[in-house]
Amino acid sequence: MSLAGSVVISTEEFVPPGPGDFELPDVFTIAGVGVTKPMLQLVLAGVLVFGFLYLASRKRAMVPGKLQFAGESAYGFVRNSVARDIIGSHDFMRFVPYLVTVFFFILLNNFFGSIPFIQFPTFSRSGMVYGLAALSWIVYNYVGIRKHGFLGYLKLQCVPGGITGPILALLIPLEFMSNLIVRPVTLALRLFANMFAGHILILLFAVGGEYLLVHGATLIKPVGILAWLLFIAISFLELLVQFLQAYVFVLLNAMYISGALADEH
Repeated sequence: MSLAGSVVISTEEFVPPGPGDFELPDVFTIAGVGVTKPMLQLVLAGVLVFGFLYLASRKRAMVPGKLQFAGESAYGFVRNSVARDIIGSHDFMRFVPYLVTVFFFILLNNFFGSIPFIQFPTFSRSGMVYGLAALSWIVYNYVGIRKHGFLGYLKLQCVPGGITGPILALLIPLEFMSNLIVRPVTLALRLFANMFAGHILILLFAVGGEYLLVHGATLIKPVGILAWLLFIAISFLELLVQFLQAYVFVLLNAMYISGALADEH
């Protein structure tokens, strides 16, 4: 492709980012098992979330300090805006520790994609997300079976209330697939797809803008500058997406727990 007789860009030289950029090499190996950067980020996030919540609650005072105030505000956000509003005032308290932990664990792992020198969202790797979704699946099914019994819970999830007749032959398999099989898959895919797409979009504008600025003709260089401006704008937008995806994941967990505890489907 050329403009005014000068070469603008060589498509053979520019390699756009793709899924291969998310296949990171092992940082080190333990007992023959490779430890990757996302695995280390999971451990780091767990340590940081535990450390923050522990330090924020260690010296509880009537007049909170800055750290205690930050911890109480973060805890209260999930406790009141998610757990109590969705699960209900009767049952919500026993699920608050789980929901608070999951929210801040996901949030920090998402923010890793925007933190300098890390700049990789942990949950842009699907295997990490499916493990978290499997844990959620175990939790809400366990509480439902514990309250209603196995057959009672299965009926609650698979048989819509107030419906009888032959139509149940169609609805029961659909409800079974929707409530017991598809839920954890969609829960994982939502988080994974947003983290993957957002990060690859940032990579595209950053790398593409740099290539145009370095290798593009003079008239094309402003496009490279525009790409970098979009890279900065999308980076800030990604911060909002990272927060929203952590919130949505925990919100859906609370909804699934509430549905498992409900007396009618």
